[in-house]
Amino acid sequence: MKVKLKYGVDQLLFGMKQKDVEAIYGKPNKQYIDEEDNIVYMYNAYKMRLTFYDEEELRLGYITSTNENLELFDTKIIGKSWNEIHQLLQNNKLKDFETEIVDGTENYFFEDSWLFVNVDYNQVFKIEIGAVFTNQDEFDWKF
Repeated sequence: MKVKLKYGVDQLLFGMKQKDVEAIYGKPNKQYIDEEDNIVYMYNAYKMRLTFYDEEELRLGYITSTNENLELFDTKIIGKSWNEIHQLLQNNKLKDFETEIVDGTENYFFEDSWLFVNVDYNQVFKIEIGAVFTNQDEFDWKF
């Protein structure tokens, strides 16, 4: 499953509606409404959560995954050491990031690509990617 920064994951593109996602992956195993009234689809087999933004006509705007088959820059990333993935990101011009530590978990945020890399015990265990913004502070939908 290829992570395409600013675009989505695999066949999923930011901006898709629920029906578009269901045409690819079928009905989710679970869905719920988060604290911001967004609809979240959970797909167990893909270890993915997909967030459809309420204030954006329920467009797919955020993907969270722990799928061990995720590839970024043609490299599987889940389970790899942060040092290895950090080098991969730097080699691909992702150098500027913010760091936050919550309960021992390190979260690295690359704002230009709206990528979060979550690390525990020096291993990447989850990534989160989101739709990016245009210069006019609007979402840059890809679908």
